[in-house]
Amino acid sequence: MKIAYLAPEIPALSATFVYNEMLALQKLGDEVESFSVHKPACMATEPAVKDLAANTVVLYQVPLWAAVVSMLKMLVQAPGNFLQALRWLAADLRSVGMFSRNAAGLIYRFIYGAELAARLKQSHVEHLHIHFAHVPTDIGMYAAGMAGINFSLTAHANDIFERGWLLKQKAERSAFFATISEFNRQYLLGLGLPEDKLKIIRCGVSRDWRQAAHEGIDKPFSIGVVARFVEKKGLDILLLAAAQLKKQGRKFRLHIVGNGPLKASLEQLARDLQLDNEHLQFCGALAHDEVAQFLTTLDAFVLPCRKDSNGDMDGIPVVLMEAMLAEVSVVSTNISGIPELVIDGKTGLLPEAEDVEGIVHAIDLLMTEPGLVEQMKLNAARHVCEEFSLETNAERLRKLYLGSIDRTSP
Repeated sequence: MKIAYLAPEIPALSATFVYNEMLALQKLGDEVESFSVHKPACMATEPAVKDLAANTVVLYQVPLWAAVVSMLKMLVQAPGNFLQALRWLAADLRSVGMFSRNAAGLIYRFIYGAELAARLKQSHVEHLHIHFAHVPTDIGMYAAGMAGINFSLTAHANDIFERGWLLKQKAERSAFFATISEFNRQYLLGLGLPEDKLKIIRCGVSRDWRQAAHEGIDKPFSIGVVARFVEKKGLDILLLAAAQLKKQGRKFRLHIVGNGPLKASLEQLARDLQLDNEHLQFCGALAHDEVAQFLTTLDAFVLPCRKDSNGDMDGIPVVLMEAMLAEVSVVSTNISGIPELVIDGKTGLLPEAEDVEGIVHAIDLLMTEPGLVEQMKLNAARHVCEEFSLETNAERLRKLYLGSIDRTSP
């Protein structure tokens, strides 16, 4: 089977689940072509993705005039398919408003869809899968229409909660519309998407992720998080919780891995809360393989996710799966699809979003209830292996791809 993947950035450090899924399919014996809308701002550099990075075509690096030439070629070579894609575009322009900013964007993406279609035809790709339901799916669905192949997509969070345009149309035109949680599926059903198209495919983590933990002797309780410094991650909540733990005289150290637009404000908040080097370390960003090693040093992984001021929120953060598989105790919040992964009291602890006291109480439990901690860690690793493993979900996806290809075979 020869399939192609399209995503906003491949291979991006912030979207390891995309390239890991592609690599898992390659291990199953499939040929996988790689297309990226943009060049990654932060490129993944681990050895496993070296070839993938070298062979990824970045669509928006193709000159616009060349994409227009590809569009004219597709019109000549496959006029029926081209006109079908053009009808989709016309209907979409009416839906978003002919003179809206989004309409101009759709026309631009249609042109680059033709560039992608020409490359899909040239490579004899049998199916196109797209990660994220916004811009990449605009490009990909027009490309698939012009190329005469089926497409599918995986929706995550921001692409449906904040930037979810034309979702019903995309579902109806797709072979299937995957999403990463039952929470998302119910949300999409509420928008009127066809139930038979909606599938749950987890963004999984490899069962090989585990590394041996380092045992510390009389060390402070080690709390860690890996996240972009953006509002929906709730890192300010975590700092407020750390300040309360310090006031209680708890012996701990908080390690924050990541970077992002809120870096300066978070550092200022830490100073205001008098969280000194004894209790807090900003570690900067780490490569994906370095994150695996970092997790082995932790007693607890705490990610207090929330809905941000624009309505965006996480789906199910993959880093929570990685921490659970590494048998690190996890604390997150009861929001979006997270309760499907972190089952409160069974695979982790789940206070409400924005609840500083709840986060403090959860960390306190992890510090003082070793029996509960050990049972939750075992349950968590088992739950990830059974439901959220990369291997399991790659197999599920592969069956869906094969079904799609069978429906288009003569």
